[in-house]
Amino acid sequence: MSKIDLNDMSSMQYDVLRELGNIGAGNATTALSQMLNAKVDIGVPQVKLLGFDELPTIIGSEEKVMVGILLMLCGDVDGIMMFLMDPHVAKNLVNHLMGGCGMPPSDDENSFNDIERSAIMEIGNIIAGAYLRSLGELTNLTIDVSIPMLQVDMAAAILDVPAIQFGKIGDKVLMIETAFDDEKVGKELDIRGYYILVPELESYDKILSSLGV
Repeated sequence: MSKIDLNDMSSMQYDVLRELGNIGAGNATTALSQMLNAKVDIGVPQVKLLGFDELPTIIGSEEKVMVGILLMLCGDVDGIMMFLMDPHVAKNLVNHLMGGCGMPPSDDENSFNDIERSAIMEIGNIIAGAYLRSLGELTNLTIDVSIPMLQVDMAAAILDVPAIQFGKIGDKVLMIETAFDDEKVGKELDIRGYYILVPELESYDKILSSLGV
């Protein structure tokens, strides 16, 4: 049985999770810089422990269409990690990654062809993988990830996946809102995104215990 109560966390436990979120987002920034072959800076990540029902409001609304990349976690840490971004952010990333040589933009920004979908999954795999590697190195825990799954849908539909699977163990998730700034193209490349980490309760115990909390 888990020792942690997500609805009654100590300030130290919360601060440790926040710092892990900051470090993970920084590591993901490095991976994004290498992938885009450009210097990418990161703003101060907004790290929050939220209820599932609060997520759509933070992102915008339940009806807002988002691009979601889902990875299942196993090993010492079981759970789900998601990376969410606006469709136009995904389009920008793919176009920049392909050096402006991607497919002509569609009239529907929520529509992605096979090449774009494959590129988005690879982008999500790289930046989420970098985040999780830093978490594994800091805690000395083994975290394996599944092949990424891509979903383009309303926020409420995408967030139903972790809510249904993990709602039975708690109603809190760790959300990291991150804004990247690519100096190569200035503010034209809007690549704000949301990491959502949903470990099982026992995995929270392992993470915090490994850090002496």
